[in-house]
Amino acid sequence: MFVQLFQSNPLAALAIILGFVVGITIHEAAHAYSALKLGDDTAYREGRVTLNPLSHLDLLGSMMLFFAGFGWGRPTPVRLDKLKGGVLGPVAVAFAGPASNILIVAICSILAALVAIPVFQSGTYLLFVAAVAYINALLFVFNLLPIPPLDGSKIVFAFLPRSLDPFVRVMNQYGPFILLGLVIVSIWLGLPFLSILLTPVAPILELFGIPPLFGG
Repeated sequence: MFVQLFQSNPLAALAIILGFVVGITIHEAAHAYSALKLGDDTAYREGRVTLNPLSHLDLLGSMMLFFAGFGWGRPTPVRLDKLKGGVLGPVAVAFAGPASNILIVAICSILAALVAIPVFQSGTYLLFVAAVAYINALLFVFNLLPIPPLDGSKIVFAFLPRSLDPFVRVMNQYGPFILLGLVIVSIWLGLPFLSILLTPVAPILELFGIPPLFGG
């Protein structure tokens, strides 16, 4: 994906990569920090309560992002039995990641407003702000999909009645394959399943006043 984008628009490719690095790093650090605050120091002891991208980026996930257009970071280890807050503890830790992404979009909204100041009127500046906002809105919506191992599943499944435990077990077992299948048929086969699920991204960017990434 980015190989072709680098050839046609290298600056835009760099801006999008920056968006992923910022988004994944802060997303995983938010999981680790919230878990620490709720009593689980597992991620802290593994050096994950940090904004150092090297602690959160996965080598294979980064390579897949560059060559295939989708990727992932290193999952943050969480011991659910050590978290305080009952059922709300794991939910809070799960939601901390997507919440950090929407916070980045809000910050980008403020940065985009600075174009009223002459020193910030560079097209390159606005491109990078829009790209970081776009990628983080994408990460926010994508991670809230209720498909394991995404954060949305940890949030939704926590409130399902016990009678649905068999469904939850099946989803936890096969969810990653379902997710991978959605990505493959959407990106490589051109079917619109993923784009439909990610429909909220555009309204979120519009709500925050983020300009279109490539104009128009």
